[in-house]
Amino acid sequence: MLRCRSALLLALRMLSSSSSSSSSSSLASSKNPKLHLPATSQSISSLPLKSRLPQRMTLSKCFSGAAADPISISSSPQPHCQNPLQPDSDSDSPSNSLVVVSFYKFADFPDHADLRKPLKQLCEDLRVSGGIILAPEGINGSICGTRESVERVLGFIQTDERLKGLRQIESPVSPEQEAIHHGHSSSSPLAAGEDAPFRWDHVRVKLKKEIVTLGMPKVSPIEKVGKYVSPLEWNALISDPDTVVIDVRNNYETRIGMFKGAVDPCTTAFRDFPSWVENQFQLDGSDVEHAKAEKKGLDESINKDAELPKQKMPKRVAMYCTGGIRCEKATSFLLNKGFEEVYHLKGGILKYLEEVPKPESLWEGECFVFDKRVSVEHGLVQGNFKLCYGCKQPVSDADMEAPEWEYGVSCPYCYSSKSEEEKERARARQRQFETWGIIGGPDKGRRPAAKPDGKDRNQTRLSSSV
Repeated sequence: MLRCRSALLLALRMLSSSSSSSSSSSLASSKNPKLHLPATSQSISSLPLKSRLPQRMTLSKCFSGAAADPISISSSPQPHCQNPLQPDSDSDSPSNSLVVVSFYKFADFPDHADLRKPLKQLCEDLRVSGGIILAPEGINGSICGTRESVERVLGFIQTDERLKGLRQIESPVSPEQEAIHHGHSSSSPLAAGEDAPFRWDHVRVKLKKEIVTLGMPKVSPIEKVGKYVSPLEWNALISDPDTVVIDVRNNYETRIGMFKGAVDPCTTAFRDFPSWVENQFQLDGSDVEHAKAEKKGLDESINKDAELPKQKMPKRVAMYCTGGIRCEKATSFLLNKGFEEVYHLKGGILKYLEEVPKPESLWEGECFVFDKRVSVEHGLVQGNFKLCYGCKQPVSDADMEAPEWEYGVSCPYCYSSKSEEEKERARARQRQFETWGIIGGPDKGRRPAAKPDGKDRNQTRLSSSV
């Protein structure tokens, strides 16, 4: 299967009158798995709705540390490299339109490594791209491709009984983005390049200890989890003054959008969240053994704000994140710590923005997403933020007017933390991309044409020594 890896190769291929044929996949097509989310355990509509929303809580301090390593959606399938002036006649059909699906499932999955190779091969055969994580606690991923191809991948995953009922969130790709992606728009006539919403040249399937890293593998949503709240019931819950609303995302995400009145823990990585809870609230000790086990490893790291008074454990906590997966673990953690009423937004912010009309919404700003769309607004339409390729944080038009902004190198949020050596390396990578359309140049990943074997190398060394 041929792929166009640079603008030059793509142009040469478009001049050719012959088209390459692709081999048909031997895997059978699977049915589209339906969205399956457990029903809300308790109705929230009966909670009192106050006209005055709670104000954002004052935080003790923001934590510092390495930025989280978000899942990267790196590509989407491209059926063939075609003449930009002659778009595919079938490109408008529903089966060929691009779609993004984020999914996860917590499950007892000790043999997770066995799925990596066949799953990666299927995605490559179908030109489905993105990032997928496999761990003993389940699966987590975001993929992009034609609807038919994505459905086949999701169907294949769910042939394992333990992974049936994936929690899914689907996002559309606009016609403009799709045109840029396939490389046949007037603004990008030869190749999609870095303007594409998703690169289409590979998919990553990684093996990790956790599908979302809290740093506490024993915290299991399979055993204990908070109560799910639908997007349509969410407003009533978070408007109640007895509810403390906590955003469990990181500071580069909360910076561009949050729910009204929500608490921002100011974490730079999800693994900082347990320390923030320990420092912020007076725990009642209902889970003594668990607390002692945690305390042994946290004594040296969580006493930065010991001089500040802790708040009493709130009567009711409502938590939210991008798609729901971090809340699964966060609610399980709080329940282990003795919190009694713990709720979380079913489907996360993305589902809320999809279902709740903007005039009725309590969401302010945009929602950061881990792909080249960078952010989305109500209706899941692409937002206004761009990405700093130096630190992978969202930047606004105003940020790009700042003196610290250098495309592909730095932004106001990472400029001071980067050394001149790091900036120069970033400039070199950017020059490679601008020249070849790929970092590392056109020969990246290729083996040398002639490579001497061990015997020849040894003989050369002997001759040199003589």
